[in-house]
Amino acid sequence: MPDVFTSEGQLVCGCDEAGRGCLAGPVVAAAVILPDNFYHPLLNDSKKVKESDRDLLAEFIRTNALHFGIGVVSHAEIDQINILKASFLAMHRALDMLDTPPELIIVDGNRFTPYKDILHKCYVKGDARYAQIASASILAKTHRDALMKALDLEFPEYNWKRNKGYPTIDHRIAIERYGPSAYHRMSFKLLKDKPLTLFDDESTC
Repeated sequence: MPDVFTSEGQLVCGCDEAGRGCLAGPVVAAAVILPDNFYHPLLNDSKKVKESDRDLLAEFIRTNALHFGIGVVSHAEIDQINILKASFLAMHRALDMLDTPPELIIVDGNRFTPYKDILHKCYVKGDARYAQIASASILAKTHRDALMKALDLEFPEYNWKRNKGYPTIDHRIAIERYGPSAYHRMSFKLLKDKPLTLFDDESTC
C-alpha cells in the first residue's frame, strides 16, 4: 500500500484525475485529506485495483478521510479549454469542495496549475507512492465510472458501461457506425486507423 504523505504537521491533500484519455464524458478529479493512521491493504493506483475492490475502497475512503471533494469538468468544457487545462480545473473544483483548506497539495504527474496561494508538489506515479493521491485516484475513478454508466442508459450503443468512454475497439466501431453522441469530445480524434488502446480487462476501464 502507498504510504501516507506527512510533512511537518501540515494538512496534506492528494489530488488526481480520471478520464483524461477518454473520447467521451467528463474528466473527474478528487482531492483527499487523510488521517496519519489511514490504512487499507487494497489501496493502490486505481488502474491497478479491480472494479469491485475500487467500489469497496471508495466507500472506505469517504468514511475515513478527514476531508474529500470531487470536481467535474464536462466534455463541452474540455473542448473549449483542452484536456490538460480541464484536468487542472477539475482538481481545483475538487479542492473548492473541501471543508478545510490544505496547507500542502500533492498531485499525481509532473505539472499542476497553482491553487490559490497553497504550496503544491508534483510526483510522477504519485498514485502508487502516496495514500492521499491513491485515494484521490480511487474516488475520481469510481465517481466517473458511475457517471459513464448513467450516460450508457441514454446511449447504450457505445457500451460505456464497460469501456467508460475510453478508446477501445468496440467504442471506436460504435462511433464509426452511429457517429458521435452529444457527450463525445469533438476536439479529440475520435476515429483512427488503429485504436489507441485495447482494454480486454474490465478493471482497466
